[in-house]
Amino acid sequence: MSMQKMPEDYEAVLPKLYMLHAKEGKKETEFYLVMKRMIDIFFSALGLLILLPLFGLVAILIKLEDPKGKVFFRQNRVGKDEKQFPMYKFRSMVSNAEELKENLLAYNEVSGAMFKIKNDPRITQIGRFLRKTSIDELPQLWNVLLGHMSLVGPRPPLPEEVAQYTEYDKQRLTVTPGCTGYWQVNARNSVGFDEMVQLDLTYIHIRSTRLDLKIIAKTGLMLLGSKDAY
Repeated sequence: MSMQKMPEDYEAVLPKLYMLHAKEGKKETEFYLVMKRMIDIFFSALGLLILLPLFGLVAILIKLEDPKGKVFFRQNRVGKDEKQFPMYKFRSMVSNAEELKENLLAYNEVSGAMFKIKNDPRITQIGRFLRKTSIDELPQLWNVLLGHMSLVGPRPPLPEEVAQYTEYDKQRLTVTPGCTGYWQVNARNSVGFDEMVQLDLTYIHIRSTRLDLKIIAKTGLMLLGSKDAY
């Protein structure tokens, strides 16, 4: 029995098949990004509206403890493609916290290009509560509405942290940063920098609308407080 002969244009068809699959993959990615932005706009706008009374209460408490300091803390962070943007938080530290940081670098409790101290002496009493419940992060909903951030994604690092990044680490800067993410709901501060990068890159490769919604829901439960939050 003779072997059936392949069509003469078989090799010419292959590139078209690969191109078709590539286009389908691109469409899926574009659809995901559109859905992600729609979810970001809807939930950030709704959240800012619903949480307005809470924002007012927190502002009063912050001012009562430290009248001289500002209610909101504005800090430059590095976002997608290494572009910097101003990120907002409720101020949870004393007004001169950044000046005192230099004297505390030796007490850093997180490995790699991050700075965290569990019992940071710069944190105010109301600030400790805000951090424990993650309420201090809520003003970042404004960043989400503006498009600087997404609800879900790798946390935006400080410029001085990025200065210590390797090319491998910088892969986490290829997507829009988030208020919460795969790392936060799976490990929080219980892992070092290398493990955090690995979890962020895992998210980037497997992210989907379903996963984002799952992370958002899990983050909502964690707002009640976590032993790893500081």
